[in-house]
Amino acid sequence: MTKKLFELTAEIVKENVAVTPMGIADTETLLIRVYNTLQAIQQAEDQGGFIKALSEAAEESPPREEEQAVPNPRESIQEDHVICLECGAKFRQLTSNHLKTHGLTHREYKKKWGFRLKDSLSAKSVSDNRSAKAKERGIPKELKAFHETRRTKKSS
Repeated sequence: MTKKLFELTAEIVKENVAVTPMGIADTETLLIRVYNTLQAIQQAEDQGGFIKALSEAAEESPPREEEQAVPNPRESIQEDHVICLECGAKFRQLTSNHLKTHGLTHREYKKKWGFRLKDSLSAKSVSDNRSAKAKERGIPKELKAFHETRRTKKSS
């Protein structure tokens, strides 16, 4: 290798952090995992057993933190925040822009993690606040009236 392992590690982690926002602890964990993986690859190349060394390194690495963080996807939607099940980051709501960083749309994310398509990907407090504001504006009454007129038109 022309570059040293720590230089390659730094480049890989830098690119990952640019795409996925991470805390200090997550960045440290990623640095260690990437360095150890690169070291295993280098040793495997030197010994000629690249695939075997990779599978051994994968077995030794601990499970990803986000897989441990929320065992039930429904628990990711909490009162004050939503936990992204892809990266473990906390938000008030999961936006399309954030999901694009994982290469997903809202629909794909919901299908992947077992949410119903009509489920909201925002914190409960955000949803409750929106609902209260809509009720203040009279939207539920207007919506009910709209459905009534639509039903009468269909039946006639």
